[in-house]
Amino acid sequence: MVWLLALLVLLVHGWLLNAVPLQVAVGPARVPLNPAKLVFNTRRIEVPKVQVAHAAPEAPKQAKPVSRQKPTRLPAEVEPESSSTEPAQTASAASAASQASADSFVDAPADSPPTASPEASPAAIEPPPNQELPSAQANLNIPGSVRLTYRMTGLSRGLTYHATGVMVWRQDGSRYEASLVVSAFLIGSRSLESTGDITPDGLAPKRFADKSRSELAAHFQADKGKITFSANTPDAPWQRGAQDRLSVFFQLASLLAGEPEGFPLGTKIPLYTAGQRDVDTWTFSVAGLDELQLPYGAVSAIKLTRDARKEFDQSVEVWFAPSLGHLPVRIKLTQNNGDYIDQQLSSSGPP
Repeated sequence: MVWLLALLVLLVHGWLLNAVPLQVAVGPARVPLNPAKLVFNTRRIEVPKVQVAHAAPEAPKQAKPVSRQKPTRLPAEVEPESSSTEPAQTASAASAASQASADSFVDAPADSPPTASPEASPAAIEPPPNQELPSAQANLNIPGSVRLTYRMTGLSRGLTYHATGVMVWRQDGSRYEASLVVSAFLIGSRSLESTGDITPDGLAPKRFADKSRSELAAHFQADKGKITFSANTPDAPWQRGAQDRLSVFFQLASLLAGEPEGFPLGTKIPLYTAGQRDVDTWTFSVAGLDELQLPYGAVSAIKLTRDARKEFDQSVEVWFAPSLGHLPVRIKLTQNNGDYIDQQLSSSGPP
């Protein structure tokens, strides 16, 4: 059997050899590539832009409102505990003394809320109409430096009260300083101050201040033609001969001392006067010579009055003593409701 399989294999191989040609045609060799003759077709593939979805920004969180408690106004005074009403009346009277005695020189209280207002318009700082103010040719005799102490008695809301006032005046011939300190039991003190120059027109204030719990001031800017106020009230026009509510009394003393016979009964003396918030013209009338009985002693004094012009103006009576350099020895202020404060000289001496 083996030889039969071998014979069969030989026959198959022979048939396959006869079916395939013996010479295989070999094609020509491939021509080598020449890089210089190659042609490249460049195709640009556009990559689609990726759409990035941005998240919508979150709305800013609103801050929660901060609740602020309204400040509690502290009481002006602490009344002592007592079963009787006398201490409370004393404290109330002392409060009235502190207020009313300082108001003898200042119409408005220092701690009243300031009125915010815009800057003064040009019309607001135009010079006021001409007034009969003392000129540079007026004879003036400036009082010498001195310290005056006043005993004060008043009536407020049906209660009588007492206070003490100390006025100090200093001048060196070119500058001056004036102050008034009013003290009342259980309340403390309140002070008025005026500083400035001494000129041919008399006193020329530079600054006026009213201080109790806080300070309000008026600044006289003659070079700019205006008077400004720390209370943020509108500027006022500066005027030659302008005074403040403390210097005005020493200006009057200087005028009376400079011309003792120049102010007969009925003479009007207008003075452009600034307070801590505004300016007004104070017009004083010569009312004659009075004989006074003061804590200081018997004194002859020239009485001047300032009558109220507006509904809530205060009436002012001032007495100037020729024997004391025409300094104010008594000042009485009367409110429109009948309340008053009477300041009478008790002593004088060097400042």
